[in-house]
Amino acid sequence: MKINLIFAENFLNKFIKMKIINISFVIIILLMLGCGGNKQTNDDFITIDVTASYPKKELILQDFMDVEYIPLETRGEFYCQGVVEAVGKDVIIVKNRIRDGNIFIFDRNGKGLRKFNHMGRGPEEYLSIRGIVLDEDNGEMFINSSQKIIVYDLFGKFKRSFNHKKEANYNRICNYDRNNLICHDGSYRISFELENIQAFFIVSKQDGSVTKKIEIPFEYRKTQNIWSSDMSTSTTPGEPQQILLYRNNLILFEISSDTLFRYLPDHSIESFLARSPSIQTMNPEVFLFPGMLTDHYYFMEALTKEYNFNTGEGFPRKYLMYDRRAKAIFEYMVYNDDFSGKWSVNMTGQSLNIKNYEIASCHKLEADDLFEAYKKGQLKEKLKDIAAELKEEDNPVLMMIKYKK
Repeated sequence: MKINLIFAENFLNKFIKMKIINISFVIIILLMLGCGGNKQTNDDFITIDVTASYPKKELILQDFMDVEYIPLETRGEFYCQGVVEAVGKDVIIVKNRIRDGNIFIFDRNGKGLRKFNHMGRGPEEYLSIRGIVLDEDNGEMFINSSQKIIVYDLFGKFKRSFNHKKEANYNRICNYDRNNLICHDGSYRISFELENIQAFFIVSKQDGSVTKKIEIPFEYRKTQNIWSSDMSTSTTPGEPQQILLYRNNLILFEISSDTLFRYLPDHSIESFLARSPSIQTMNPEVFLFPGMLTDHYYFMEALTKEYNFNTGEGFPRKYLMYDRRAKAIFEYMVYNDDFSGKWSVNMTGQSLNIKNYEIASCHKLEADDLFEAYKKGQLKEKLKDIAAELKEEDNPVLMMIKYKK
């Protein structure tokens, strides 16, 4: 079921200004009735109650996904911490966890190709690396820095730069098409009215101009940040995935909305998944963050906005999964079958901006962990063979989680 954005905006704004109806109810009505004669079946739309208890289920990763291991070459200038930013058909782009500005390019077999560092305050440099988008079709990479995007070729040569949209602060950028990026504005505005909120933008890869605004309806902006009682410090559980790529689907997530949306090629949005109770009515809030989406399962994380500054503990989490075939919700654990025993896999970590839609996610396995597991006889098959060649100080091994063909 598609939602016509103009119709939805006028409908919602009318009732918000009248102040006689809760916006969550309006959204539910829109989702039920649809617009333009399009309908959505019950099989396609799921509602997750974040306060409910669900049965537990254990899964083996290899039963529903393919796994590829890529050891990153360790030599000289290519020694790195293996934080993967992008994977393409031919190259893998990696940075370090520490903010040293180094960017490494490996081929798809893990062989080091080149390294560069343009960190600085100059017009052709970046102050930080918030994310990297690989555009192999145009032979470019886009580095999201401090309110600016810097474009280099795949050899690290500067090509151009452009600023974030005025008053915006992009915390996530992804490929949209050959000419555009899709960006999420992470500015934490607390009480803007619905009609003034536009969190997602499609922007030109050439100059950053906005080519399309995407409006996700909600009442008030929510934030994950928690401040101490004296307002001297704050903490956050980390950045959720606002933009997810699931095969040829583009999924948009806004923490202030009760619905996860699919963004369609005709620039309409379609309801994909909903949560209850409404995030607008909860105190403390329980956020429902999307994770890896597969042909069989949708993985999610329910996180409660609670934190104890005295103990340093908080943000309790519950890991949820919707089984599309059973049409049921579970709490889950996923294990990697290439380890003997139970080696769990994080299914709600950062997905990659992958253009070819082959890979769902990428995880890094530290060399010292694999070295120890190998010595203890805990590894199987191809991973065992790779670990046999490792030293404790080597670069990580990348675990590509791929959709089954």
